Amino acid sequence: MSFFQGIHHIAIICGDYPRSKHFYTQVLGFEVLRETYRAERQSYKLDLRLGDSTQIELFSFPDPPPRPSRPEARGLRHLALAVDDLEGAIQHLHNHQVATENIRLDELTGKRFVFFPDPDHLPIELYER
Repeated sequence: MSFFQGIHHIAIICGDYPRSKHFYTQVLGFEVLRETYRAERQSYKLDLRLGDSTQIELFSFPDPPPRPSRPEARGLRHLALAVDDLEGAIQHLHNHQVATENIRLDELTGKRFVFFPDPDHLPIELYER
């Protein structure tokens, strides 16, 4: 029996807060729960909610160092979002000038998926339910 009941939140540090806020709220459509400016850290914390109860915490810090984002680098590999209409989601991204890779097929599940980058090149996957 596991004590864990799901993912509560995923934290992302962005390089350009206004650009990332626009991307996650206007392009991806995540709901803003709260926005806090922490003067002592010169940092914003934006709490966002996906369609279910999962949250994303978007942080800004002065001059954060870049992180390698290669697909096989050690650490968090990517953020995957479930979608019902893969083509519709891809068209929505293209309408917002967000480039996507070609659709791939998960050979283990038979489900289709596609990758695209956020403004800081964090790989995000759309996975068809």
